[in-house]
Amino acid sequence: MQRAAGRRRGERTASEEQLQLVSSAGHDVTAITAAPTSFEIVNAAYGRMTGDQLVEAIDERLSDALADYRSAAVRSGATFTIIVAGDAQVGDAAVDSVERALEQPFTIGNETIHLGARIGVARRVDHETPDHLLRRAAEALAHARASEGVTTRVATEGSGVPIAALAADLHRAMERQEIDVRFQPQVHLIDSRIVGVEALARWHHPRLGELGAETLLAAADRAGLGVALSDHVQALALRRAADWPDALSGLRIAVNVTATDLSRTPFVSRFLARVHEAGIAPGRVTAEVTEGAMIDNLRAASVALAALRAAGCRVALDDFGTGYSSLSYVATLPLDYIKIDRSLTTAAVSDARNRVVLQGVLAIAEGLGLETIAEGVETQAQRQLLAARGCTFYQGFLCAGPLDDAALIDLVRAAAVKGEKKTC
Repeated sequence: MQRAAGRRRGERTASEEQLQLVSSAGHDVTAITAAPTSFEIVNAAYGRMTGDQLVEAIDERLSDALADYRSAAVRSGATFTIIVAGDAQVGDAAVDSVERALEQPFTIGNETIHLGARIGVARRVDHETPDHLLRRAAEALAHARASEGVTTRVATEGSGVPIAALAADLHRAMERQEIDVRFQPQVHLIDSRIVGVEALARWHHPRLGELGAETLLAAADRAGLGVALSDHVQALALRRAADWPDALSGLRIAVNVTATDLSRTPFVSRFLARVHEAGIAPGRVTAEVTEGAMIDNLRAASVALAALRAAGCRVALDDFGTGYSSLSYVATLPLDYIKIDRSLTTAAVSDARNRVVLQGVLAIAEGLGLETIAEGVETQAQRQLLAARGCTFYQGFLCAGPLDDAALIDLVRAAAVKGEKKTC
């Protein structure tokens, strides 16, 4: 499988071979973007060399699975972008082949490794460019990653047009106060106290109703408004948290920091000014960053995050277990929290090997003096498993989904009526 040499992470451009295939196939084309999950976790459990061998094994297996199709594939890290020529039936069969290839465990040396995977699919529509087709497949993959229990997401034929239209709408959305935030509680696993929240963006579109963060971010990316959107959401979330009643005054507020945020100069002074303007204590603020936000310049990111911590803020590494990176990130970055991806949270309950991996991740965090936040917790079985193995906090629908201010206040006050203190 061809590697995307020189391609920046997240760039969605077709290779020469893919362009030729699309040109010869016309409209009968399907784009598939597949991303196995939990690579940091595999590295933690088995070592980086095993992780590298695993990617090569995935590459080989996908190549075998697609051998009977007219296809062209590119590999970037552990993300595989595939173009398949043929009608919708052929495309569906190819997707099924990819799913089945990734469902089966991999044997690397003496180890048997089970993987989760997320897959985005898009069918080519009239006059659609190859790059746009791949972008829609990548957007579908992002939706699959964000969805509880969904492993494959198919972009609708018209989904390319709304994103472009939404990009135009977004120019006015912030002025019209259509962009809002919701707050999902973060709960201590031992005593069930709600200790903080993560701010999650929402768009109240006048025609389409409420749109989630993935669609909003895709529109912002298309419109070139990523910086403006990030500034708007951070400022809004911080102001709202500063205005909460006394019953919520001790809650921490986590806001997402993007790769663009980190690359801006001077990021630290801008961010801290935003905290000061909101009137919230830096000690209540957590900056959540992903591995992808730091891939281009780890040193600069480390310096920036250290400055935030020196000012009193905390730092969390988000989506741990979904990318393809070295554990040196965890060892060298100035962190306070690791957020454990929902894929491991879900798998650990039913699979003994994943429980061992979970225990390994928690042990590494404890050894480095970091606290842990498990995402996607929906059942008491998950909660009990995490608590027994030393995880610090959880976030998920077992307590509550993303809430508006009123619902969050009601949740906290309801606990107070029971004689408890901000419990879930």
